[in-house]
Amino acid sequence: MSNQGKTFKDLNLSKETLKSLDELGYSKPTEIQEKAIPAVMTGKDLVAQAQTGTGKTAAFGVPIVEKVNPKQKKVQALILVPTRELAIQVAKEIKELGKNKKVYTLAVYGGKSISHQINFLKKGSDVVVVGTPGRVRDLLERGVLNLDNVKMFVLDEADRMLEMGFIDDIEEIMSYLPEDRQILLFSATMPKEILELAEEFLNENYETIKVKPDEVTVEKIKQIIYRVNPRDKFKKLTEVLSQNEAEKVIIFTQTKIEADELAERLNEEGFNASAIHGDFSQKKRETVLHNFRTGKLKILVATDVAARGLDIKGVDLVINYGLPRDAESYIHRIGRTGRAGREGTAISIMTSSEDKQLQNIQKKTKANIEVINEAQEKKFSSAQKDKPSQKERSSRNQTRRKQRS
Repeated sequence: MSNQGKTFKDLNLSKETLKSLDELGYSKPTEIQEKAIPAVMTGKDLVAQAQTGTGKTAAFGVPIVEKVNPKQKKVQALILVPTRELAIQVAKEIKELGKNKKVYTLAVYGGKSISHQINFLKKGSDVVVVGTPGRVRDLLERGVLNLDNVKMFVLDEADRMLEMGFIDDIEEIMSYLPEDRQILLFSATMPKEILELAEEFLNENYETIKVKPDEVTVEKIKQIIYRVNPRDKFKKLTEVLSQNEAEKVIIFTQTKIEADELAERLNEEGFNASAIHGDFSQKKRETVLHNFRTGKLKILVATDVAARGLDIKGVDLVINYGLPRDAESYIHRIGRTGRAGREGTAISIMTSSEDKQLQNIQKKTKANIEVINEAQEKKFSSAQKDKPSQKERSSRNQTRRKQRS
């Protein structure tokens, strides 16, 4: 936990950065900020294990703003992130942190005109670049992004980037870095591939920091798990959605294909749903997110990777359509509801094949999770006979699908 009463002033930051932090409403450093900022300011390489929502962007953003020289019109810090949305979000936060020092930041990612990004790089005013691995590598190979003056290199959400298959891009990008540079690696989990990456590229005396997920947030979330037969899984989902008056719902699936198929089935049942994942064009992703934020779209069906870094406020209900592989992903998923002190609800729909995952989640979270088994489930369903309209519509549509096939 953070030391009681610790403030940003205790971290020996410039008055300009302190002013920016104050304007952003940051009163006290979070645990990751308190541990990481002093370590990074000394010039040490760093491996930090921290979840989204712990304040990790400022943990590397503040030292970057402090250490770069905005008068030197060359790129001095490069941050790699797994998704376009995260690139935009991280760039925005660092821009806010650095505005009183006139530190300019550029986000580069696929799905937007590369010529537009090349023009910004040629102007030379941006000293911090935040980007996705594919686009950064493309800009390097075109010779328009120069890393000769980079002092600081950050891998944010490194585990997700490796999971998405970016390891070759990352290693190629790192080969462009000068020898005298500082590397910061942030990851929610620490698989052996991350540790191997650290051993290969970081200085021998790199520092390691680990911050536990915020269990308090999880405790504020009402958690219910329905354990059903596989054939009843979709039926249970439609019942949950029909009986819940949530304005914003995120449903998590394991794969992109499952997200597409589930969103399509939900729309056939009369629900207002859309999938979102990495195969969407940038324009389509932005349209879906805009519709969800403004209330035009009620249900977002997402994979873990697609949802990582999305800044969506006011999510009333999170549904796991199947349990995630590990407890950390479960915490990250359900943490999308109940943010900023609000109470939220997380409902998971699982089958007996996921019992081990359930045991692991219960053990790791130590949360009070209500598990409703199939026997109780039958009673629950029969008690809802006064709400038949959605079920009748579901039955009719299923019959139509059978006739078409």
